Amino acid sequence: MPPFGSGLLVLTAPLGALPRRAAAALAAAAGVVAGPLYVHLQPGLRLASPAPRPAAPPACPALLRALAALYAAAAAQRGLDLRVLLGPGHRLARPPRVLLATAAEAPGPAGPVQLGLQHLAAAAYGCPPRLPALLLGGPEDSGGDPEEDPEDPDAALPDFSDVAVGGTFDRLHGAHRLLLSACCLLARHRLLAGVADGDLLRHKVLMELIEPYELRAAKLREFLEDVKPSLRYDIVPLADPYGPSVTDPDLQCLVVSEETRRGGEAVNKKRLENGLPKLALYEILLMKDPDHSQHEEEKISSSSLRQRLLGTLLQPPRQDPALPSRPYVIGLTGGTGSGKTSIAKLLGHLGAFLIDADKLGHAVYVPGGPAYEQVVAAFGAEILNEDGTINRKVLGAKVFGNQERLKSLTDIVWPEMAQMVKEQIREADAQGKAVCVLDAAVLLEAGWQDMVHEVWTAIIPEEEAVKRIMARDGLSEEAARSRLQSQMTNSQRVEQSQVVLCTLWETDVTRKQVEKAWDLLQQRLSQERSL
Repeated sequence: MPPFGSGLLVLTAPLGALPRRAAAALAAAAGVVAGPLYVHLQPGLRLASPAPRPAAPPACPALLRALAALYAAAAAQRGLDLRVLLGPGHRLARPPRVLLATAAEAPGPAGPVQLGLQHLAAAAYGCPPRLPALLLGGPEDSGGDPEEDPEDPDAALPDFSDVAVGGTFDRLHGAHRLLLSACCLLARHRLLAGVADGDLLRHKVLMELIEPYELRAAKLREFLEDVKPSLRYDIVPLADPYGPSVTDPDLQCLVVSEETRRGGEAVNKKRLENGLPKLALYEILLMKDPDHSQHEEEKISSSSLRQRLLGTLLQPPRQDPALPSRPYVIGLTGGTGSGKTSIAKLLGHLGAFLIDADKLGHAVYVPGGPAYEQVVAAFGAEILNEDGTINRKVLGAKVFGNQERLKSLTDIVWPEMAQMVKEQIREADAQGKAVCVLDAAVLLEAGWQDMVHEVWTAIIPEEEAVKRIMARDGLSEEAARSRLQSQMTNSQRVEQSQVVLCTLWETDVTRKQVEKAWDLLQQRLSQERSL
């Protein structure tokens, strides 16, 4: 873990040189700073001068190219929270704990440069006067860039009083930050940011892992107010693709990307229908993701980031002193058609002891089983076959759609199943198994979380689940949807889960997810044993 929780990196190279230097500078800074890394750009500043004065970088096309290079380089440093500042004179949300500059940009004795860093940070952002100041090593600049034309000294970006932008803004990444920074450079007075919510999220990849609106809006505001606090920020939820952009008469510009330009044109069509002038459309190029996998988008995107969360620990495991530490019990759950059973088999191949709750559910109903007499007494002899066994289809018809009867049945069956599960866990312990997986569709509904250390959930989009149920069980689409709607939703399960997996893609992708989750679990168990 890097030693400092936040930092301020001062870059003084010409803007045209930054695309060449960004990767090395940020790689070095990421080794020092664990949290937000602020960047102060001031081309030509001499840090070793007695009292370097802060100034904002010029709002020009070269600045946008420099921002694109910096945020693209930050994407290679997984988890780096980069915030390139577009104007000094304010306190930062996460005050820097260390000041940084690159040795290549600050030649000469280190002492005067470090003093200059401290003076600049205090003058520009109200930092304490004696913060640690470090010079980062890195390759010397190799000179001019033959691929870049000399910058027109008079070039400037257009400016507008009020600018609008829209997006999901989930897990604020480099492409978001470039888009928002462009908005800040174009706006003189106000930025209206629409944040997609509600039905607009329904068809997003892994929508269950999208952060709540309130969290996305809060992160967005913190970033914007850090980057350029002089603007007014109106952050609003979007329930439809247009939002206030088609009714706000003060707006002058809409910032779009290559893939959202058509949406911008649709906004202008609506504005004309509403008697409002068109907005200028300012387009930002998409940022390529050099590390994207086969099933991820080529651009830097939130959906790719959500896919990378699959198999990772999303929230800390339960801490229950009454729960034995060995075997470590995983509660695996998921809706009908989610692929939960295939995940359980993969975990079994990796060495887990498997407990199939569905098989235990069958066992409690057999004559002589722990729930048999109680179920027959509660629901009558008409649920019995000629041989005395319980006809589960008849029983199911009695309770389906009747919450009171269903609760009567589960109040009988689930406690008996829980006892059988505990017996199986003891058997796993006797066999010396370190990890036990309880494969249970009703894990959360039955309240069995108190028997497991972690909840792992398998999810699948509703449309895919409907197709699978129809193909597997021969049901109509209406019957398949009805079955799904009678169950807990994916989002409800995810809220209570430590790990989430998804079987939407090929079996090899699922296998890799499960292996990743298993490897990370082994690391957690190893760390616990070493404490």
